[in-house]
Amino acid sequence: VMKSSIYTRTGDGGESGLYNGERRRKTDDIFEALGHQDELNAVLGIAKEHCLASGNGLSEMIVEIQCRVFDLGACVATPPTSSSTKKQYTNFPASHTTQLESWIDELDASLPPLRNFIIPSGGLSSTHLNLARTVCRRAERSVVRLMEVHAVDAEVARYLNRLSDFLFVAGRAAAMREGKEEVIWRKHESAVGTSST
Repeated sequence: VMKSSIYTRTGDGGESGLYNGERRRKTDDIFEALGHQDELNAVLGIAKEHCLASGNGLSEMIVEIQCRVFDLGACVATPPTSSSTKKQYTNFPASHTTQLESWIDELDASLPPLRNFIIPSGGLSSTHLNLARTVCRRAERSVVRLMEVHAVDAEVARYLNRLSDFLFVAGRAAAMREGKEEVIWRKHESAVGTSST
């Protein structure tokens, strides 16, 4: 039986390679960021399947976003010390962020005004889009750390920031299109005039 190309054994010592061939420890902040992005894409895949099953019309947007998150990872994996050819190949243009903003505007225009905080709810599509939003926030925080030391293009952080906004709005849109109720946050009402004794 021929050896599968899936495993290489090159990472068994705790190192992995970047797109430019540079080897770094797997605990490096770049691999931490890439791991969060990988998790984000996996959760987006689950959300997309729920959107597809419900027919809420959001699945094509999510597939497009999954592809862009993959591109975003390639950009993160290409440090500034890489050759100009490699940096040009993995460049992450601002047009991706602009596309998200356009989708946010389109979806938000169809939603009722938000007058209260809402908690993740509104069906499987909506709740999984909200789960993706929280992973996206974590992915953004890890990229900001890299951005602060000039290890990644600031556009990557902008895209993730906007993506979390998109996922919030998309979650609301999914609930509305599927006829599911969003649950409003309610502040705990403490008993008034009662004694603890």
